[in-house]
Amino acid sequence: MQLRAKDLDDGAALQIVTDALEATKGSQTKLVVNDYWRAAVVAGAKHLHLGQEDLVDADLAAIRDARLTLGISTHDDDELATALRAKPDYIALGPIFPTTLKSMRFAPQGIPKITEWKKRIGDIPLVAIGGIKLEQAPAIFAAGADSIAVVSDVTQHADPDARVRAWLQMFAQAA
Repeated sequence: MQLRAKDLDDGAALQIVTDALEATKGSQTKLVVNDYWRAAVVAGAKHLHLGQEDLVDADLAAIRDARLTLGISTHDDDELATALRAKPDYIALGPIFPTTLKSMRFAPQGIPKITEWKKRIGDIPLVAIGGIKLEQAPAIFAAGADSIAVVSDVTQHADPDARVRAWLQMFAQAA
């Protein structure tokens, strides 16, 4: 589960990360802190995801010293090159399809881009994100994605709980 909150000061970021870690303690949930690398380090998080704009100011040595796994968002070839220089644990590519979750300055990448990028990044896990529906998952995995991140397919579904169960069932059948 990704913890995503925008425009927090350092104190508020540390508090929300600490609270989220406490809420997920003892569960199988893997909490991925989005953007706030300092709070993730101080709070003892295990996973961090950075956008390109957050990567610019991130202390990669401190992140590695804290043993955080690091994922980086990418949207075009230049961003992929930047991400690869940071030696991430995974790369997120998106948006794959049009998304309503946030305003994007990048056009949808499409499924063929997944195959192209997976060849370029080799063994680094590739996460597909952006406008993805459950029904598209088989084609996305077939194209080379190692994982899929979803939000609106669950949150905007008429029955979000049933949609989560359907995603989980699809993964269980694939295992």
